[in-house]
Amino acid sequence: MKTTLYKSLATASFAMLAFLGFSQTTAMNFSGQDCNGNNVDLFSDLDAGKAVMLIFYMPNCGSCPPVASKMQTMANNINASNPGLVKAYSFPYQNSTTCTYSSNWVVNNNLPLFAPMDSGAVQVAYYGGFGMPTVVLLGGDNHDVLFVTQDFNTSDTTTMRDLILNTFTAGVAEQTPLQNVSAYPNPASGIVTVNFEALQGAEINMQITDLSGKAVMTFEKEKLNKGLIEKQIDLSSLPVGSYILNLEMNGTFVTEKINVVR
Repeated sequence: MKTTLYKSLATASFAMLAFLGFSQTTAMNFSGQDCNGNNVDLFSDLDAGKAVMLIFYMPNCGSCPPVASKMQTMANNINASNPGLVKAYSFPYQNSTTCTYSSNWVVNNNLPLFAPMDSGAVQVAYYGGFGMPTVVLLGGDNHDVLFVTQDFNTSDTTTMRDLILNTFTAGVAEQTPLQNVSAYPNPASGIVTVNFEALQGAEINMQITDLSGKAVMTFEKEKLNKGLIEKQIDLSSLPVGSYILNLEMNGTFVTEKINVVR
């Protein structure tokens, strides 16, 4: 579905704007229907006190889904304690991508938080030109642009999380030792790469279970240092189906669904 686009005329406050070489400080609105037929209006979301994440991707871009997955994990962690605070939309970077492709991009990459849109050329140009992918965070009474990057790093989800919590809550909530967990590719047929951020040094327990909770893969406990962690797991021995990756650190439990295909 095509959407209506127009620029905010509100006076912008950009004290928390995070970018390099970027000049826009207020959001560009879009309204109409998403590719699932649901009514959308960006400014209504922002006026309702929501933080809104946008990702602009190139079709067949291998590096784009993992970025969206990290953003979704971060937002889901916030929404767990602040229900409905963070919304997200995904746009192709041009106007020739069909709604069918856009909807399938969300479904096939297991990104249910992102409402699929079909025409992003005007929007991505407004936010500074296309990098692969372009990520934007919006929010606040003046429809502020809080964050923009065309060169996404894993630590950017931490920056975005802190911006959201500082902007929309009484303060940054107590941080759990495990943050920004993601698994890619997902679905996977062999090796899956698990990424997460350890906010403290501690032992990590990892286990994969089926949907009934039965353990199908168990890993030795490992002492990790603080920082960004990447682990590779070979799933080739598992039958086709859906599984749950379970991580535990200092009493904090995080799960991530993984689908195995052939």
